[in-house]
Amino acid sequence: MVPNVVTYTKCSRIEELDPKGVGWMIRAYKFLMRPTVGQQAALGEMLRDHCSLYNGALQERREAWRHPSKTSVKYGQQSGQLKDIRAFDPERQGRWSFSSQQATLRRLDKAFQAFFRRVKAGEAPGYPRFRGVNWFDTVNFPKDGDGCRWDSTPHDPVTRVRFQGVGHVKVNQHRAVVGKVKTVSVKREGRKWFVVLTAEQTQPEPLPKAGSVVGVDLGIASFLTTSGGEHVPNPRRARRAAAKLEAAQRALSRYPRRKAKNRTANHQRAVERVAALHGKVRRQRLDHAHKTALTLVRRHDVIAHEDLKIRNMSKAPAPKPDPEQPGSFLPNGAASKAGLNRSIADAGWGVFLAILNSKAESAGREVIAVDPRNTSRTCPECGHTAKENRPTQEKFRCTACGLVAHADVVGATNVLRAGLVRRDANQA
Repeated sequence: MVPNVVTYTKCSRIEELDPKGVGWMIRAYKFLMRPTVGQQAALGEMLRDHCSLYNGALQERREAWRHPSKTSVKYGQQSGQLKDIRAFDPERQGRWSFSSQQATLRRLDKAFQAFFRRVKAGEAPGYPRFRGVNWFDTVNFPKDGDGCRWDSTPHDPVTRVRFQGVGHVKVNQHRAVVGKVKTVSVKREGRKWFVVLTAEQTQPEPLPKAGSVVGVDLGIASFLTTSGGEHVPNPRRARRAAAKLEAAQRALSRYPRRKAKNRTANHQRAVERVAALHGKVRRQRLDHAHKTALTLVRRHDVIAHEDLKIRNMSKAPAPKPDPEQPGSFLPNGAASKAGLNRSIADAGWGVFLAILNSKAESAGREVIAVDPRNTSRTCPECGHTAKENRPTQEKFRCTACGLVAHADVVGATNVLRAGLVRRDANQA
């Protein structure tokens, strides 16, 4: 039996209000599909053909820019060519939804927009790359009813979703979809197929006031510490699964890298084993983040947390050239920093904060992000800030007034105070 691991993944409010003053929001739902063997083959062909369209559009942009005239191809031009492409290749491109193909071209256009934004900001550009068939796992349908149809009737025990070129696929719908379905997406994860819906719905009623505020300090030793002194343990899911992952990766390394169509059965099983283990770790991390965020939202009206720049925190240290020996480098702590980076990624702070903001918005709670600098080095009693105030990872001892406390609790207390100050300033 395939486990029923489906949760909503996104929640964002639409700022406009209707004439009655009712707020709207977009919520995403993810359900497991039960396609037949033939439908699985058709879904795989749909991904393959959309991947081919994506790569062809990328190739056109590359060649146009390499031309002496430095021509820039935009989305509008490539979208205008879709009718001719579908007529030229009716077997591979003409059988699929026109709107889904437009969405694939928009996906490429967004990749180029992000590329130019990074170039302008002076960041690592990351030019859009060609996608292999195994690296193209999603097809989007911008509108329900245009190339797809979500068919969920209240009295029918079986839910289906229809895709152009595939047919009606059974869906394991474990919860009701509230609101009007706006977009539909197909997603492949290993051997499983999912349908992802976005639905527009009214803003739900906020939870009753809890009469409590809290500051949150995120960490490695403890996943989360509150200003009230509560410590949430860090589950370290990836570390617990490290032995199994190492064995699976070792088994996979015995086979040379090949395209999916050229893999042997044993090679394919080794690939799927590694993917399944990583998928399990990801689901466990998501489950922990959902439960922790829900507990905070139910207990507190205002939640303050550190505005962490996770990408900067997990960067590898820059190499240090040895001035005395050209071509050699001095120790820069890369090995220990790599271990810290793995622990940061394993904790999943970014996923947790996104889920926390989503749940808080639905519940009518307020989440405030504050500057994390010196939050664990500032004494909450006298306000003295010094590096020496934190002699160890857990211990805080103020060199001015002598206050002794847990460093993470001190950090959470300072985060809460900074959040309340910012909140009062915004209200004023």
